[in-house]
Amino acid sequence: MNLGTMLRYSAEACPQKPAVVCREHVVSYQALDRSSNALARWLLQKGLQAGDRVAIHWCNSVEVVNLYFACFKSGMVAVPVNNRLKPAEIAYILQHSKAKLCFSQPELSPMAEEARAECPGLLGFCTALPLLDEAELAGVPLPEVSPESVAAILYTSGTTARPKGVMHTHISLTGGPQLMASLGLDESHTLLAVTQMLHISALSCVLLPAIACGATVVLLPVFEAAEALDAIACWRCTAILILPAMLRFMVEEQDRNPRDVSSVRLCLAGGDTVPATLQERFRSLFGISVRELYGMTESVPITCIREGALRTGSIGPAMDLLETRVVTPSGTLARDGEVGELQVQSPANCVGYWDDPAATAATFDDGWLRTGDLVRRDADGYFWFEGRAKQIIIRGGSNISPQEVEEALYHHPAVLEAGVIGVPDPVHGEKVVAFVALREGHTANQQELRNLVRSRIAEYKTPECILFLPVLPKGLTGKVQRRDLKSLFEQSSAMREAAGQ
Repeated sequence: MNLGTMLRYSAEACPQKPAVVCREHVVSYQALDRSSNALARWLLQKGLQAGDRVAIHWCNSVEVVNLYFACFKSGMVAVPVNNRLKPAEIAYILQHSKAKLCFSQPELSPMAEEARAECPGLLGFCTALPLLDEAELAGVPLPEVSPESVAAILYTSGTTARPKGVMHTHISLTGGPQLMASLGLDESHTLLAVTQMLHISALSCVLLPAIACGATVVLLPVFEAAEALDAIACWRCTAILILPAMLRFMVEEQDRNPRDVSSVRLCLAGGDTVPATLQERFRSLFGISVRELYGMTESVPITCIREGALRTGSIGPAMDLLETRVVTPSGTLARDGEVGELQVQSPANCVGYWDDPAATAATFDDGWLRTGDLVRRDADGYFWFEGRAKQIIIRGGSNISPQEVEEALYHHPAVLEAGVIGVPDPVHGEKVVAFVALREGHTANQQELRNLVRSRIAEYKTPECILFLPVLPKGLTGKVQRRDLKSLFEQSSAMREAAGQ
């Protein structure tokens, strides 16, 4: 089945049910199906063809959902563009994807307009969706769209030097809803989308699963903790998929100004590890446990904590319908408890990287997606995240997970954000350096934080230097960027001196 057909089936089953809610806008399944049909026909009438790329530079909105499904129904390829990118970054995505048309939200369009000058291949630029007459467009035939055709190209958030365009087909984007259904998502749910639809998590774990089963999605145009909590109370939202950084803000806001959040029965957190202290605070305020979910732009979800089987700190067992293996650096299958790279075969796996056969070949091994993430699997099949393969700190021959050290730091009540990196050391190869941002009105010094870490994990994992910043650098998903911390450290003689370099 292709994604356009998926929407049509739900529109036939529950035509008047709200499909998408965004502030004052409420759109039924029937209305969404009709409007996306008309927009798909308009795109074809303008001379675009199946396979052409259409860039979507827009915050969460009814327009974004319409644009996605118009692309899906016309056989075109949706290319979401992060609303936080600068003109040069936007230009790279438009050029690399060879986008023919770009839709840019009026508030964001100055950035895209600046990028447009560098994209001669871009044939059109729109700052609004056209007003369409369904009857006039009814004669434009919609093509037969193969489920194997590429439906979307999602550019990675840039933890590598240049973002790569991850290609997802209609098959892989229907794989996400199949996997999410095993977590109990059905038509009784109202899902809150707090992350932008340009991310695979919002697309494949929120919007598409909801459309597949006839549930309702409540969109936040931008994330604000207060608005998220108000939306839960107003629309009686039952399920949330959220980033840990956002979860922290929601916990703080709910603690200050409580809302009725009793409707929430499922909270999934992914994108980074969730500190145990944050999980405990969430449980006390919301009455349910956070369930960590793991995935990546190339495939999501891969693992998830199941209901009634909480293991704080674990990213859970593998999802149903997929296969996993853990591979050691020597290429052998890891034993239980042994650290190695997680590899996966899944119906939600991407098919490769746009215009980058070398990266595609390096990422897939005989059908297995190499995640680049280090994990260990326990005897019960639960996975424990150990870090990115390239971010593991090796001190005196011992591997140190940055996440483990950060988790220990988060046990101090004054610590708001923590990021840990390895820096060169002439004796041990690398030493551990931590960066910390403190809560407003709280204090802590280096020695007490080092003592706390030492009390919770092995001595050799304790940071030899802790540096304090007002805020830590974060990426487009709100995740602390260790690469930026490394650059900051390398460029600051004062920091290097403090760390004994």
